[in-house]
Amino acid sequence: MARLPIAWARAMGRLLGRVSYRLDGRSRRVAERNIALAFPEMDEVQQDRLVRETLQETGSLAAEMGHVWLRPWSRTAALINRVEGEGAVNDALSQGRGVIVLGPHLGNWEVLGLHLATLGEMVALFEPPKLASLGPMIQRARERSGGLLVPTTPRGIASLVKSVKAGGISGVLPDQVPDAPTGGLNVPFMGVECGTAALGCNLIHRTGATAFMGAAFRSKGGFDVVYLPAPEALYSDDLEVALTAMNDAVALLLAGREAQYQWQYKRFRTQPNNGLDHYQDLKVARSQFQRRPSFVEQEPRA
Repeated sequence: MARLPIAWARAMGRLLGRVSYRLDGRSRRVAERNIALAFPEMDEVQQDRLVRETLQETGSLAAEMGHVWLRPWSRTAALINRVEGEGAVNDALSQGRGVIVLGPHLGNWEVLGLHLATLGEMVALFEPPKLASLGPMIQRARERSGGLLVPTTPRGIASLVKSVKAGGISGVLPDQVPDAPTGGLNVPFMGVECGTAALGCNLIHRTGATAFMGAAFRSKGGFDVVYLPAPEALYSDDLEVALTAMNDAVALLLAGREAQYQWQYKRFRTQPNNGLDHYQDLKVARSQFQRRPSFVEQEPRA
């Protein structure tokens, strides 16, 4: 894929997304459930169209990773068509304040992380993937624009905090469900209560950093990088208020580009479990329960 023009790679990725939709597997089922929860105002045809689109966008994401991870940084940087809000980030850094950018699973977050490292001294957390052989390749790829990755250990977090306090920059994913109940709270996202990790807000409080929301959106021939100031409520000492504001900011960031959000992730899990599992019935074989019709399906033959 890295050898193809990015438009060709993305076209192949969209094809894979259409195949994923037709296979009607786990990714489609989770996306259907998430979109039904997040957009109850949409009718079934609109929801189904968004499911198809988000699967194609995820296919594009996978297909463009050759360009993002394997090509020289200068070639990847050339794919960035536009940067919005960079001046505000630079202003905060020029005042000696550290910056933490909250970048959700939206667009291509790998491109966002690479661009962050061009703005200042960046330290970010890195947890090796389950497939251990990929770890060194991913770490080299993420560090090639100048950033430093540290492990998700107390020592690694201490290094990140020290760097940001000294006026550096870091990026944190704000929309992962915490692994343990102590890792966050259940607060609303898109009107649905779900587990929300406290790491980002805690780091902002510990470092005194200026917070921004960020994303690298897929656009024609490349990416548009966007930085938006985080809402004031995100700095609240009340963790519930801060996390709710963070989720609201994620919802605002994805508005208009809903298909580029990773709806295949079980975002609406609760932690701790409050007894409500939105995905429980998805564990049952698809053939064992009634599935709603798709707007792309043909009328049944006689």
